[in-house]
Amino acid sequence: MQKVLITGGAGFIGLHLTRYLLEKGFAVDLADNFSRGVNDDELKKTANDKNVKLITVDLMDTGAISGLLAKDYDYIFHLAAIIGVANVLKQPYEVLRKNTLLLVNMLEYAKTIGNLKRFMFASTSEVYAGTLLNFDMKIPTPETTPLAVTDLKSPRTSYMLSKIYGEALCNASGLPVTNFRPHNIYGPRMGLNHVVPELLKKACFDKENKGLEVFSPDHKRTFCYIDDAVKILYLAATNDNCLGETINLGNQAPEIPMREVGKIVLATVGSKAAIIEMQATEGSPPRRCPDMSKTTSLIGFKAEVPLKDGISKTFDWYKENIFSKE
Repeated sequence: MQKVLITGGAGFIGLHLTRYLLEKGFAVDLADNFSRGVNDDELKKTANDKNVKLITVDLMDTGAISGLLAKDYDYIFHLAAIIGVANVLKQPYEVLRKNTLLLVNMLEYAKTIGNLKRFMFASTSEVYAGTLLNFDMKIPTPETTPLAVTDLKSPRTSYMLSKIYGEALCNASGLPVTNFRPHNIYGPRMGLNHVVPELLKKACFDKENKGLEVFSPDHKRTFCYIDDAVKILYLAATNDNCLGETINLGNQAPEIPMREVGKIVLATVGSKAAIIEMQATEGSPPRRCPDMSKTTSLIGFKAEVPLKDGISKTFDWYKENIFSKE
C-alpha cells in the first residue's frame, strides 16, 4: 500500500484529498498543528479510518518532524502555510518567515526519504498579481507568464513572495517536485471567509428578502469544485508528465461576473431577494482565470462539476452542518 503525507492536512483541501486518496487505496498521514485546521466531526470521522493517521506536529520544529513523521512516504503534499488576507495584513514578516521555514524544513525532511515519488507544493494564483498590476497580462493566464512583484512595502505582497520563493526552492531542491497554483477552489468545509459560503450564508439568513450584497459585481472569476481539484492533484502527483512542472489548479470556464454568482446562490437557496451591487473590493483584480490547457494536456482531465451543481452541493453541506446550528 502506497503512503502519503499531507501537511496542513486538517484543512479544507487536505481533508477532501485524504478521502479521495483512501478511495484509491492509499494510506494517509495528516500532519497539522491546528493553528488553522479544525478538529471537527468531519476530520474525526476520516481519522477513524484504519488507513489514516492524524499527527499533531509543529513543522517549524525540525526535531518534532524527525521524531513524529515516517520515512516511507511515496508522496508528500505540502499544504501547510499561513494564508488569509487578514493574517497577511497583520503579520507580513511572519508570513514570509514561517511559510519559508515550513517549506525548507519539509524539503530537507523529504531528502531523507529514499523512494519519494513526488513532492507536491501548494503555491497560489497570487503569484500573477504583480504581472497583472504592472503589465498587460494574458487572461486566461498560462503558467509561462513572467512573474512580477507588487510593492515590497505592501503587507499583502508577503504571501505572494513566500510562494514565489517556495516554487524556486522546490525547483532547486533536487527532489521530484510539482508546483501547483490553486485558483478559486470551493466546496464543503472551506470555512466562511470565502466568497461562495459567505454569499450562501447571507442569502440563507436573509429571511425578509432584503437583498444579497455582492461586492465587485463586475469582476469575473472561474471556480473549481473541490472534487475536481483533488482529482487533478492526484493525477498530477501520479503522472510522470508533471514531474518538475508548475501547473495551474482550477477551472478555465465559465468565467462569470460575481453578480451572476450571486444569482446562482439566490436560486440555490430558494430566495426571491435581489442583488445589491456593492463597491469593488480593494485589491481585487477585475479578472482572474487560469489557462488550464497545460494541466489538461499533462494529465488528460479537466474540471467537470458545473458551478450550479457545485454551489448546490456546498449549500447542502453548510445547511446541515453550519447554518442549522447558528
